[in-house]
Amino acid sequence: MTDKQQNQVSGISKDLAHLRSIVKQVAHDALMPRYTKVKRQTKADGSIVTEADIAVQACMIQALKAAWPDVPLLGEEMSADAQARIASSGQTYWCLDPVDGTSNFASGFPAFAISLALISAGQVVMGVIYDPVRDECFAAESGRGAFLNEQKLQLSAVDMPLKRCLAMIDYKRLSADLVARLVTQKPFASQRNLGSIALEWCWAAAGRFQIYLHGQQHLWDYAVGYLVFSEAGGYASTLSGDPITASDLRPISAFAAVDNALFEAWGGWLNDAKV
Repeated sequence: MTDKQQNQVSGISKDLAHLRSIVKQVAHDALMPRYTKVKRQTKADGSIVTEADIAVQACMIQALKAAWPDVPLLGEEMSADAQARIASSGQTYWCLDPVDGTSNFASGFPAFAISLALISAGQVVMGVIYDPVRDECFAAESGRGAFLNEQKLQLSAVDMPLKRCLAMIDYKRLSADLVARLVTQKPFASQRNLGSIALEWCWAAAGRFQIYLHGQQHLWDYAVGYLVFSEAGGYASTLSGDPITASDLRPISAFAAVDNALFEAWGGWLNDAKV
């Protein structure tokens, strides 16, 4: 089957197919040759950066300019001033997390990804998240569905009570009071945390767990992952009840579930747990 035929079967557009090929090639050329071979540095905000982050961002800028020369790129490893200038320009722009899960990558823990979104008028138009360890490429376009490689992702009701759910929760970015309640009044069966926000959203879209909670994530962390999850049929909101958008660079909280019944139950428990 040709690439064109595969795209027609899967519903993936020509632009999204090309974007997938770019991201996968950059991962092959700039990311994986550095896996387990890099030294980490600590940024001013306490987060980690490696030479792989810088190399992936540089390669991505070059590759995207060749295909879409008029679209600027906002990257995690750019200065805050440069990020703000691009995000507030009113232009359509790329938003890149060159290595989502950098501390995992630097430690040899196999949960990291490249995440690339196209954002226009505060909405994510399309995007790709590529996990090179598993060769899993998650992709989505607004209104056209979400995909894992060539398979369309579609969540369905799981007919499961909250207390039996597998939860993906990042405790370190939640309030101490909420963490204490989650631990002592555990409303779910078991809890995990990948350390890669992009992959957590995608794994939720693939139905690999049922509920999700994260206290603070940046636009480059969640932009594509939320698109993949929502296009697969998942339900999500911020903890304050606001919709999740790509309208600005302020970090957001997020809770989510794979079906509406669990979303209501999980949201109700979280609301009751507020102090």
